Amino acid sequence: MKISTGKGEISLLALLAIWSVSAVTSLPGLAISPILEDLSRIFPSASQLEIQMLTSLPSLLIIPFVLLSGWLSSRGESLKLLAVGLAIFFVSGAMCIFAKDIRLLIVASSIMGAGAGIAVPYSTGLVVRYFTGDARVRQLGISSAVNNLSLVLATAVVGWIATKDWHLAFMVYLLPAVSMVMLLALRNTKAAPEPKESDQLRQSKIHWKRLSGLSVLYFVITFTTLVITFYLSFLLEKYRFPQEFSSVMISLFFLAIMLPGFALNMIIRRLRSMTIFVSLCFIVIGLLLVGTVPDIPLMTVGVILTGVGYGVLQPIIYDKTAIIAPPALATKSLSVVMTVNYVAVVACPFVVDFAEHIILHHKEQSFPFVLGAALVALVALLSILLRKSFVLGLDESYYK
Repeated sequence: MKISTGKGEISLLALLAIWSVSAVTSLPGLAISPILEDLSRIFPSASQLEIQMLTSLPSLLIIPFVLLSGWLSSRGESLKLLAVGLAIFFVSGAMCIFAKDIRLLIVASSIMGAGAGIAVPYSTGLVVRYFTGDARVRQLGISSAVNNLSLVLATAVVGWIATKDWHLAFMVYLLPAVSMVMLLALRNTKAAPEPKESDQLRQSKIHWKRLSGLSVLYFVITFTTLVITFYLSFLLEKYRFPQEFSSVMISLFFLAIMLPGFALNMIIRRLRSMTIFVSLCFIVIGLLLVGTVPDIPLMTVGVILTGVGYGVLQPIIYDKTAIIAPPALATKSLSVVMTVNYVAVVACPFVVDFAEHIILHHKEQSFPFVLGAALVALVALLSILLRKSFVLGLDESYYK
C-alpha cells in the first residue's frame, strides 16, 4: 500500500515508522508519574533534593539536546542521529528497570533525557521531510494525535503496572526498540524533492523573526494549558471533589488534544481564516470553565475545550515552522519551536507561583486558570488585529 505525500509516495511501513517516532517521544518521565507519591517510601534514604532531581533533571537535559540535534540535522545523516538518540533512550530505560537506588535512577533518567532530546525533533522533522502541502498538514495533525494517544494509553498501562511492581513501570521505556527496528523501512525510502511551488524553496535560510513569533505563540498556549496538568488536582481538592476525577479529566484533556489531529484539514477548511482565533477562544473559555465554575460536568467541558484548542494550534505551528526554512534546515527550525515546549514545562510552576505572589500575595487555586485565560485572551485579541500576519493569521493556501 502506498501513501501519497503531496510530492510522491511512500510505503505504509515507512509511514508507520514515522508515527512510531512520534509515539515514543512523549514517554520520558511517564514511568515516574505513578510512583511520585511513593518515592519517599521506595527510597527511604533519599533526600528531598534527590527526589526533585529525579523529576526535573531529565526534562532540563532534553532542552539542550533537542537544540543540539536540530543543529546536527542540518549536517546530514539524520536517520543515524535519530537511531543514536533512540538507542540511548532504550539503554537508559533498561537501566531504570534494574536500578536499585535513586542515584542510579537519576543517572539513567538523565541519560534518557539526552537520548529523547536527540530524537524529539524527528517526530515532526520526518513528516516535513517526506510530506508537503495539504498532506503535510494532515500528517502533522496525525503525528500530534499519535503522540498524545500514546501518552494516554501508556499512562493507563503504566499506572496499572506500577501497582504490581514499581520497577515494571519503566518497561514503557523499552518501546524505542520498536522505532529502531522500523527505521529500517526509512533507510531505503528516499524523500522526493519539494515541488517548485513549495514555500520552503523560497527560503535561503531560516526566517528567524517569524520563528521567534511562532515560538512565543507556542510558549503561551503550552504554558497556559499546562496549568490543567499541574493544578487541577489542587482545584478539585479545594472544591472537595473526589481526587479520582483529576486523573479522568487529565486523560480527557490529552484525548481532546489528540482528536483534532485526525480531522485537521477539515477543521481548517470549515473555520478558514478564523481557525487560530477560534482555537484560542476555545482555550480561554475552557480555562475559565475549569478554574471558576465548581461543577464537574462544566469543568469537564472546559478541559475538553482547552485540549481541542491546543490540539488544533500545535500542528499548525509546526507546519508554519517548517515552511519558514529551506528543506535542509526544516528540522533545525522545528527543534527551536519544540524546545519551547520543554521550557514551558519547566517554567510553568515557577512563573505561576511568582505571578500569584506578586498579584494576590496569597494562594488561590483558581488563579493559574484565570491567569492562563487572560494571557490567551490577549493573544486572541491580537490574532484579530493581526489576522493578516504570518504568525497569527492563516492565509488561503491552507484552505483553498
